[in-house]
Amino acid sequence: MTKFLLPFLLLPLTAKEPKSQPLSLSKPETLGMSSEALAKIDPAVEKLIETKRLAGASVIVLRKGQIVYQKQFGLANRAEKKPITKDTLFRIYSMTKGITSAAAMMLHEEGKLDLDDPISKHLPELKNLTVWQKNGDPIPADPAPTVRDLLRHTAGFSYGWSPHPIDALYQKAQPLARNKTLAEMTTAISTTPLLYQPGTQWVYGINTDLLARVVEVASGQPFDQFLQTRFFKPLGMPDTAFHVPAEKSSRLSDVFGGKAGFLVTVEPAKSSQFLQKPAHLSGGGGLVSTINDYARFLQMIANRGTFQGKRYLKEKSVKLMTTNQLSDAIPAISFGEEVRHGVGFGLGFNVRISEDKRWDPHAPIGEYGWGGMASTHYWISPKHDLVVVTMEQTLPYNWNLEKTLKPIIYKAIKTK
Repeated sequence: MTKFLLPFLLLPLTAKEPKSQPLSLSKPETLGMSSEALAKIDPAVEKLIETKRLAGASVIVLRKGQIVYQKQFGLANRAEKKPITKDTLFRIYSMTKGITSAAAMMLHEEGKLDLDDPISKHLPELKNLTVWQKNGDPIPADPAPTVRDLLRHTAGFSYGWSPHPIDALYQKAQPLARNKTLAEMTTAISTTPLLYQPGTQWVYGINTDLLARVVEVASGQPFDQFLQTRFFKPLGMPDTAFHVPAEKSSRLSDVFGGKAGFLVTVEPAKSSQFLQKPAHLSGGGGLVSTINDYARFLQMIANRGTFQGKRYLKEKSVKLMTTNQLSDAIPAISFGEEVRHGVGFGLGFNVRISEDKRWDPHAPIGEYGWGGMASTHYWISPKHDLVVVTMEQTLPYNWNLEKTLKPIIYKAIKTK
């Protein structure tokens, strides 16, 4: 009798995880939205293409976890007249940051890192960090930057984009070069002073790339393997990776650039650096993805950590990620002279914290999101159970699509 029961007893140990299902498509009216109002997205995007502010775009809107609108516009390749499709691959750049942040929070839940760990606990190369002084020699960092600081961009690291003396050191060290591993990146900036004492300011920098290295060390896995096993495979994100393999290369969009009204191809897909696997697995900006892949990740976050019956993060972790974690001394995030009034930052996403209309007047309090260097955007409104992703490949970074579509989409929500 025992030998007949044995295969059945082993079933729970050998059974595979349930296969991920496609995102459901529903009529907007069944989920409290207007089809007629959402249809206004079409002419709005087409006008951006007609006025040559956009070559092509993909837009998806989810309400209560179901697709209520999805459409593609324009071209991914002008020379070959290749249209944007549902499976077009986009360089998502800084949209990578949300995924890296989720990876760190997952390890925090497993007890492999603490949010208040000094980063030197995991990256000993950064044990003796100093802070730049306008007059005089650098002084010791006090307190030492923590994992929490990396997540909310308050650690003091820069990107090397400005004329500041510290940025000149970044430009020389090239920590984000594609031929540098995450470990080599960490070493490259180990003697570069921080811009300010940790926790005192919000400045966008290589924080999330360093966080990716923390994930590697704390998990004992290469960063790309960790993301593949913990997020991409179980979530059903087969097209999200740090490079585009040869068999998918025809799906990668060109990158377009120029002034409004005059766009040209500035990076043909056929010669893109993303066709080769980099040594640098950039947690801050290295992924390529499709709009449906990325929407699945965001819906997991919008569901407070669950997706299609599987829990990835605890609700408490998602709350920390999606609510403002900056001190009162930092009233808004800013990029130089660009102050984003009414916008704070959680542990991975920017968050709308007040009704100040000087920045993004259509965003409701509680909305969170971010974007990528090639003008990709996303935003999530917990109040409206809404997830929106827009994909394009346009340089320099601009807000044309988000600012055009956001009021249309919010007005499509029916109020009782």
